[in-house]
Amino acid sequence: MPPEALDFSKRADLTELMDEPCSREEMRACLEDLSKLNRWFLGYRPILRWLDSLNLQTMLTPLNLLDAGCGYGDTLRRIEAWAQDRRIPMKLTGCDLNPDAVAIAVEATPPTSKIQWVSADIFRFANSGPLDIVISSLFTHHLTDNEIVRFLMWMEENARIGWFINDLSRAPIPYYLLNAFSKLAGLHPFVRHDGPVSIRRAFIAEDWRRMCAAAGLLDNDVVIEGFTPARLCVARTKRRN
Repeated sequence: MPPEALDFSKRADLTELMDEPCSREEMRACLEDLSKLNRWFLGYRPILRWLDSLNLQTMLTPLNLLDAGCGYGDTLRRIEAWAQDRRIPMKLTGCDLNPDAVAIAVEATPPTSKIQWVSADIFRFANSGPLDIVISSLFTHHLTDNEIVRFLMWMEENARIGWFINDLSRAPIPYYLLNAFSKLAGLHPFVRHDGPVSIRRAFIAEDWRRMCAAAGLLDNDVVIEGFTPARLCVARTKRRN
């Protein structure tokens, strides 16, 4: 008998192993393999393309950029290299609720890096100055819809230039492809389980339109765009004087 078809019409109420208690060693191995997937499948491209669109080279004072739910910190390290290549002064901060993830991000970061790492609830995050840009990568699918609406409102209130959400697209083809690839690549068991589950917990464009509207954002305030493979991103660029 064939397996029962999965329902991708709505977000699945499932749990990821990396959200459960585990050792720092297990967490480190999981995050390292997730960073490999980010590299292999161009996971940094959406955020870097959006940052390019902001024309930040004209800024004279360092911009404050916060990565919410920074995890392993690989996205922030990639942004640091991007900013250095373009001689854009930036103060980069990674924030994650899990202190083990922050400790692992610190370990993985070269000593020459200027990135600051903080373990805190993002809604209680206290920055030393106003925030210019807030980003997140593979963070929002870990939240409930109500928490996402709260996060959208928080970013809208705190990010002076704009914010960017880089997350997954909920669809059967990437689900089955990632399920097979993660096994063939011999990735960490957490990744083999959590990768496909993440896609089932992820989004379609209508989800984002609904949640952005609930956060008080208008249709023309945000750009919802898909990227191959399996990314669905939300960009908010505010007008600057």
